[in-house]
Amino acid sequence: MDGHDFIARYAGIYEHSPWVAERVAEIASDIDDTSRLAVLMADCVDNADTEQQLALIRAHPDLAGKAQVAGELTEESSDEQASAGLDRCSKVEYERFQALNDAYKEKFGFPFVMAVRNSNRAEILEAFSARLKNDYDTEFETALAEIHTIARLRLEALRSG
Repeated sequence: MDGHDFIARYAGIYEHSPWVAERVAEIASDIDDTSRLAVLMADCVDNADTEQQLALIRAHPDLAGKAQVAGELTEESSDEQASAGLDRCSKVEYERFQALNDAYKEKFGFPFVMAVRNSNRAEILEAFSARLKNDYDTEFETALAEIHTIARLRLEALRSG
């Protein structure tokens, strides 16, 4: 596949960050192995400067946030959040998510990121509370690791879909 087709196909793997697909297109456009492609894309992110990494983290929506309620999520994020039941929060759960989203962003300056596919609301809320205890560097690295997991799951879904 040529570079333009590659970018068009994989631009959404990293949330609102087509630069990842753009940077790996030249070396990855002929790769058909999902695992290898995931590694190349993750390496691209890991070798980006801190400001680009932070922008990537900040490109992610809040979990069970206002964008979800307003229907403003990407199709991928909407599907991922729905798979964890975040589109079916009770009023109490929704308020808890909002409070945790606000506390997390106030402490770290970026949204809580978690690969929520195959999780449920209770597990996510528990992880949210636990990770709020982390320091900035730990959470920055955890967010990037979660983003790589999300990307790998998106690649696998694209492959099987």
